Amino acid sequence: MTRSTGSGRRPALVLGREDHDRLTGLASAALDRFPDVAEELLGELERARLVAAARVPASAVRMGSTVTYSAGDTERTVTLVYPQDADIAAGRISVLTPIGTALIGLSEGQSIAWTARDGRRQDLTVVSVRPPAPDAEAPAGAKP
Repeated sequence: MTRSTGSGRRPALVLGREDHDRLTGLASAALDRFPDVAEELLGELERARLVAAARVPASAVRMGSTVTYSAGDTERTVTLVYPQDADIAAGRISVLTPIGTALIGLSEGQSIAWTARDGRRQDLTVVSVRPPAPDAEAPAGAKP
């Protein structure tokens, strides 16, 4: 999967340091099972601008965000989650999917072009982002 803006440049990404650290560990652990997506996620994490969690703009996609995006003639709303919380029927997609990796760190109004696993080129635009509820941002087992 490759990402770019219409001009061929990759869009700027913003991530909180805690999300970055947890996602780096997740992607590294997934390299043997899902090498393509894990490598793409690691590449995106390397180029992201890191900020304190409290400084991540509300319009930026982070873990737990509910995102509305358009792709072609379709508009879809999903929540970006860790693999163990994924449920396609409920609209919760894993960050370890091509679309999840494409969304992480993008902001409202940003567009990307990427190639899916089946080789088809996809264009996607983030329409809106609803940040996670404050208690949803804490890693599993953490106390508020």
